[in-house]
Amino acid sequence: MTEDNNASLEATPEQVLYANLLNKGMLIGLIMLFVTFFLYILGIMKPYIPIEELSNYWGLSVSEYLKSADIPTGWGWVNMLGFGDFINFLGIVILSGVTILCYIAIVPTLLKSGDKVYAVLAMAEVAILSLAASGVLVAGH
Repeated sequence: MTEDNNASLEATPEQVLYANLLNKGMLIGLIMLFVTFFLYILGIMKPYIPIEELSNYWGLSVSEYLKSADIPTGWGWVNMLGFGDFINFLGIVILSGVTILCYIAIVPTLLKSGDKVYAVLAMAEVAILSLAASGVLVAGH
């Protein structure tokens, strides 16, 4: 009985692949966050909102802030990556998107091992996460 328990504790190839990709993506995203933060705080990249004006926005709601600072909503931040206070979004995108890449990567392994149900579930997860990230389904914000 001990042998059966130990055998079931071993990670499957797709679990190892998923974990390795997740680890690498996390490291890349974390490094990106540090690099872009230093680009911002060292003044290498000019911020969209000057640091001395930040306190003017602290008491505003999100919608008031976006309107008064003339910041686009949704994917509009992509056009603002030239500013130091928006470049850090790249690290956030990597950290939040790495899960999608992990699911995509394990689908061939799941199909090869005959786990068609899990492969379909992984593809459904990719579709759902991609749809959510796209901004197509907007609810309340």
